[in-house]
Amino acid sequence: MTQPSTLIIGAGPAGLTAGLELLRAGYPQVTILEATDAIGGISKTVNYKGNRIDIGGHRFFSKSDWVMDWWRDVLPVAKPTGSNGDARLAYQGQQRLLGGHEATASEADDAVMLIRNRQSRIYFGGNFFDYPLKPSMDLVAKMGPLRCLQFAGSYVVAAARPISPEQTLEDFFVNRFGRQLYLQFFKDYTEKVWGVPCRDISADWGAQRIKSLSIGSAAKQALKKIVTGKTDAQHTSLIESFLYPKYGPGQMWETAATEFERRGGRLLRGWMVDEIHRQERRVERVVARGTDGQRQSFDASAVVSTMPIRELAQALRPAADAPALSIASGLEYRDFITVGLLYRRMSPKVSGKARCVTDNWIYIQEPGVKVGRVQVFNNWSPYMVADPDTVWLGLEFFARDDDALWAMNDEALKALAVREMQQLGMADEAELLDATVLRMPKAYPGYFGAAFQRFDELRGWLDGLDNLFLCGRNGMHRYNNQDHSMLSARLAAQAIMNGGVGREAIWSVNIDDDYHEEAPTKN
Repeated sequence: MTQPSTLIIGAGPAGLTAGLELLRAGYPQVTILEATDAIGGISKTVNYKGNRIDIGGHRFFSKSDWVMDWWRDVLPVAKPTGSNGDARLAYQGQQRLLGGHEATASEADDAVMLIRNRQSRIYFGGNFFDYPLKPSMDLVAKMGPLRCLQFAGSYVVAAARPISPEQTLEDFFVNRFGRQLYLQFFKDYTEKVWGVPCRDISADWGAQRIKSLSIGSAAKQALKKIVTGKTDAQHTSLIESFLYPKYGPGQMWETAATEFERRGGRLLRGWMVDEIHRQERRVERVVARGTDGQRQSFDASAVVSTMPIRELAQALRPAADAPALSIASGLEYRDFITVGLLYRRMSPKVSGKARCVTDNWIYIQEPGVKVGRVQVFNNWSPYMVADPDTVWLGLEFFARDDDALWAMNDEALKALAVREMQQLGMADEAELLDATVLRMPKAYPGYFGAAFQRFDELRGWLDGLDNLFLCGRNGMHRYNNQDHSMLSARLAAQAIMNGGVGREAIWSVNIDDDYHEEAPTKN
């Protein structure tokens, strides 16, 4: 009898998690096809002259104990320098004690995760603001009492007469922050990220990414903290610390890939899937093209796909039904550009006497610039930077693969990034040492457009392929974090081992979770 075999498309967090879960359970013959030479997908780490780039910033935290344990099984946690007892990790607004048996490694070891402090702020009008915004004397001092009263009045109106039904992202923001705060701090930045008006973006994006955040809940937290010194058990503060691989997120997935191969899995880099052959409602084989142009066919009893759904549907032979193919072909994406800038120091205007600010990343709300966020890689891990006496920044730009920004050559993008840092007063060009450009296509699945409104039809058709399992961010066309992608992959692996039973649970991940910047906790 022929042993069952599983083919996984993509060696990102979802693909590697699914592969390892199958092998750890004793499931035989698992192959991963990765289109590029790199491991980790958008969670990879890029090494430029010893300076490492994390594409988009990946904090390692999860409300799922299973995910936290999975990560620690791959890379142990280093006990903080100078700590003689247990380490405490604050993530998802929860306090978690990492006992001596959980944080036993040394920071001197290479294959470890570090406990890192979290700080993110908004940069607007030459000032830094809390992210997300919260009522405070600092906000009043920087925006002025009159403007803050306008914010408060606008929020009261929104709370008294919320928009219903809540259909667009603009509705979502206005209901939670009021129209004035939305216009001041959310509209321009969000439209820079997505390239379309907030009124054209589904409210689903907000529900999945920032549903627990509102000015009302922030005010409630601030008042309760003043009166009792405690926060509400149902809405906790932002993540204060998180786990992070010593050499960036790609280290986690490169280590996982090594274990996958050690356990007998086959990982083939540089093989792009472009044909998926099916017989009625069952996938029978996958055809991929290597970097040298050669083609190879792979038989499989089950296929796990993390590739973009648009390309997946277009690769089916015979073709998907006309309505499903039309929807898939119309799905939209946002592409991502990181310009790495190496400086001697940041401007004293923003960092004072220090070489750089203390933020992990900074949201740029200033009008007149294209940059959306600035990563400070020194503060993710000091080992991301070759020379500790330099500042390694990642300027993030959002684009489409057919727009003018994406079409700019690398030198033009470097010049743009340097110019905007000077314009923002964050770093002087005279302090620049080096620069590089990194492009990541299809970084964000789009929650807009006519095709997205019919996505459930496409999902239903694809779920009708009995042995095809979709997981991960692009695999599900869902704005998942790493942990959501891993949980979807775990459920896909379980469904494969159960003969397809339970596959509907994959789509429940990241629907009702409070996973992101804020989450409920227990007393």
